[in-house]
Amino acid sequence: MTTSTPLIGFLACETTLPGAGDRRRGDAYEHDLTLAALEPAFAAEGLGLKVLDWEAPLADFDRLDAVLLGTAWNYQDKPNAFLAKLEALERSGIAVHNPPAMVRWNLTKTYLRELGAAGATTIPTLWLDDVTAEDAREAFGHFGCDRLVVKRQIGAGALGQVLLRAHEMPGPDWRFGHAAMVQPFLPAIEREGELGFVFIAGELSHALRKRAAKGDYRIQSLYGGVESRHEPADDEIEAARAVLSALPFDTPLYARIDMLRGGEGGDDGLLLMEAELIEPYLYPEQGERVGEHLARAIARLHLA
Repeated sequence: MTTSTPLIGFLACETTLPGAGDRRRGDAYEHDLTLAALEPAFAAEGLGLKVLDWEAPLADFDRLDAVLLGTAWNYQDKPNAFLAKLEALERSGIAVHNPPAMVRWNLTKTYLRELGAAGATTIPTLWLDDVTAEDAREAFGHFGCDRLVVKRQIGAGALGQVLLRAHEMPGPDWRFGHAAMVQPFLPAIEREGELGFVFIAGELSHALRKRAAKGDYRIQSLYGGVESRHEPADDEIEAARAVLSALPFDTPLYARIDMLRGGEGGDDGLLLMEAELIEPYLYPEQGERVGEHLARAIARLHLA
């Protein structure tokens, strides 16, 4: 539907909305920071913004011209319902950013295999339906490392992630319990952190460095991680752009490309950790103009 003032929905979830009370996530302040960046920028471009729980009845989405996937950060626990809602919105004539086909592809981290085959430099990974203690022992031998990271193939925010150490193996009955990706632990995450590159409509908005709290390796704010603005070198931007070019889709409205240096001294160059195309946090504190960039990109699509 086209109106004189396009109305854009911002999809949140029950634990990121301010009314969640004690159930509100510890990182839900990032929802507030995102809206603080978007609301004035959208108003300046003649766009309306409406915040909704993605699980709200379909009738609540009437009059919307488009939706942004926003802070729908519980989607990994309900992937089929999430995809069904996005597809229903698309069928009703509402533009979905990023679209359901892209979300379906990006939902399971096996997409990294496809990007690797297309030329992106990825972290060595074993893909398993589940991980047992015996699988872990074999993985240590396969990678020749002393630490392993086990991640869910459908997951976000390091939830459920496990760090295994060769000298502290789990008991013989241990089982991860999910389809998994198993990777060697890369020391760069402790030494220099992870680099994130935020793209809006294919153009770099800003870059940032994410570091873990002392004694941890997870860089998310839920675990005490901190972020700082990063001024990327030309070769870093080129590496992130190469990932975008490898996507089997047209340029997404927004994307965050997360990368990490490989090798003991970072001499293997930047390796792709994630191509976040669903509901990535865009770090407006490190990119003070990201709201403007996103509003202008949406205005070009829905005010044309």
